[in-house]
Amino acid sequence: MRKSIPWLTLGIGLLLSLLLLRFSPLTTSSGFILPMLTALLMSEFGFIITAIGAGISVSDLLKQGIKLRPAALLIGNLLLALNFMNQGLSLWAETGGLGP
Repeated sequence: MRKSIPWLTLGIGLLLSLLLLRFSPLTTSSGFILPMLTALLMSEFGFIITAIGAGISVSDLLKQGIKLRPAALLIGNLLLALNFMNQGLSLWAETGGLGP
């Protein structure tokens, strides 16, 4: 079960990232747009699960040595975590939570 967690977090993170990319309140499209609070919660949840997946991948790398799969999972989860952090901060700044 523990070996499948980084794969699950990567898949869920990709799905959430694609949903936020398409339906984010920061986009100027005239179609369906997620409410701001929903987008913020999706960003936070995505960051947390992908950070957990990256942590488990680091643990696997330390136990097994450097192998391709754990390294690829680590990189994928880390990139998604950074993306969710960036999106969340951008959304928060849009609400007036940051800045002057």
